[in-house]
Amino acid sequence: MLGGPDVSVALRGGVRTRAHAVDFACWFAEAWTGRPLLPEDGCSVEELTGAENDLGFELPAALREGYALFGRRDDLTRRQDPLVGPNGLDVVDALGGVLVFRHENQDCADWGIPLSQIEQDDPPVVVESHRGWIPFLDRMSLAWVELVLSESLFGADLYNACELPDALVPDLHARFARVGLPDYPMWASEADSPVRWYAAPGRLVRRDGLGNHSWIHAHASTAADLAAIREELPGPWVC
Repeated sequence: MLGGPDVSVALRGGVRTRAHAVDFACWFAEAWTGRPLLPEDGCSVEELTGAENDLGFELPAALREGYALFGRRDDLTRRQDPLVGPNGLDVVDALGGVLVFRHENQDCADWGIPLSQIEQDDPPVVVESHRGWIPFLDRMSLAWVELVLSESLFGADLYNACELPDALVPDLHARFARVGLPDYPMWASEADSPVRWYAAPGRLVRRDGLGNHSWIHAHASTAADLAAIREELPGPWVC
């Protein structure tokens, strides 16, 4: 039978606070992977303090919270564009200094926090693109939610992708609810931006770009749900 966890319901109204982002990560881990977050899934106080000592400044509260909760859960953080470990946190010279916490899998892009805003509890995140460093999301707590969703999507067993013709966009909007995340850029290309998420019970879809034949990536909680996505959006699926 179709049905299952619904990300659009879990994020209805958006990611309101840092605590809400943490609660969502806990819910998503259990509901979508079947494995709840455990104490050993997080990085230790000693690891995080050691990273701060090496860097010479304290990590923002939101960044530290994510590492402490799921920094060791590779299935949530390291399937496509991996989160670096605490000892891999590094500062690059761009924008007067950016603390990089995530790398694109072929080293084509990085995600980080500008040092000019590093003292904020929940600072904005920037991403390196072909146009240089650009705004990504305006809070680290939002970036954690995006990272968990994207890293869980790519490499999942129940995954598929296709180019979505404009003719099928009304079906996407009719059958799936928009997930409460703001638009954000796809680092590789303006044509693949913005990125938006949609969901239905047991089904999750990421759409990259708004033009004709924009790419969509689908993840489902069961094989039946994945088959349903293909039936509801009958595009040229990869498999």
